[in-house]
Amino acid sequence: MPAVKARLSSSALEQPARISPIPPPRAPNERRKKVPLLTAIKPENEKTERERFMRAHFIYNPFFIYRYPAEISVIEKYNQPSDRYMFQAELIMEKTIERYGSYEVFEEITGGSILSRPQICSLVKKYLKKEDLESHISVNLSEDLMSRGSMTLVKGRPTLNVRIVNLREQWAGGLLRHEIGTHYLRSWNNQFQLWGNSKTRKEMGLRPFNPTEEGLASLHSVLNRPDPLMWRAALLYYTAYKASIMSFKELFHDLGRYVTNPLVRWDYCMRAKRGQSDTSKPGGFSKDQVYLDGALQILKRRHTLNFSLLTRLGKISHKDLENLQDLCQDEHTRVPGFMKDMTIYRKYIDRIVEANGLTDDILEEVE
Repeated sequence: MPAVKARLSSSALEQPARISPIPPPRAPNERRKKVPLLTAIKPENEKTERERFMRAHFIYNPFFIYRYPAEISVIEKYNQPSDRYMFQAELIMEKTIERYGSYEVFEEITGGSILSRPQICSLVKKYLKKEDLESHISVNLSEDLMSRGSMTLVKGRPTLNVRIVNLREQWAGGLLRHEIGTHYLRSWNNQFQLWGNSKTRKEMGLRPFNPTEEGLASLHSVLNRPDPLMWRAALLYYTAYKASIMSFKELFHDLGRYVTNPLVRWDYCMRAKRGQSDTSKPGGFSKDQVYLDGALQILKRRHTLNFSLLTRLGKISHKDLENLQDLCQDEHTRVPGFMKDMTIYRKYIDRIVEANGLTDDILEEVE
């Protein structure tokens, strides 16, 4: 995002009333609707609370309301962040600040120009054509997504969702490698494997495919960048942990060490505190830690890992790769174009390690 300063009106000095908003009552006959987790934890009043927060000069703890709140048991599952890789996360962010002075300068220099909707549409179509996937995937361009991109099923059809706000030229390719080259293709390949259904997967005792899935996707996001810093994965990891011990406003001020733009800081805090109503309390959503966690695990094993097979085997953990390799059904499987020359691919992976200040000694401490 560009370094846009929040505009404060003349009413900015007025402190908001300390009254928590109350969710609108459900109709007597309204059933509890089951919605996807990421939809359930997206606040209905995010925009109004953001405006109130900005007017209050960042000293207000937002109170979020949800139309269909996620089950408490589900929220608790993602409310236990780890500090295991805080050293690596801070190392990556410090490298970025040391090299560019600020996140905003880093984004401006390495991200390139901001793309228009027609330009984004053109890039997506070009990528789908290159991968011969034009007839497989629908495209939804939106301004309202919380994440930069996602793959979802809409009426049974794979759909690429792209947030078109402030998408930069040099980073658009990374988004496509992340969502299509990793998530979609591993999902496609998974259907041809023995463990393509949850019942068989459970019977075989396979491990969860995360953090491997998102870790691999995160590496692909920065793979071809001139300076492949894993800033976003590191900051998401850092923010998720800090949210567990801080209120919203405390977290916002803490992130000022790395991000100047208040609107960008709000987005990161929002992601970490989503699912929570009263953000004056510590706690948050820790799922975003999988990006850095998985990336570090893969980088540690980069010299021995069979990346092509890891993709062809579908939705599996790298820890199950050795046990499953002889069972691979690869007749209809695919690997993305950027992975077909493995010599070049591995050089890009090594560049990521070097650019982020990671050494084999540091990676040795990874699980």
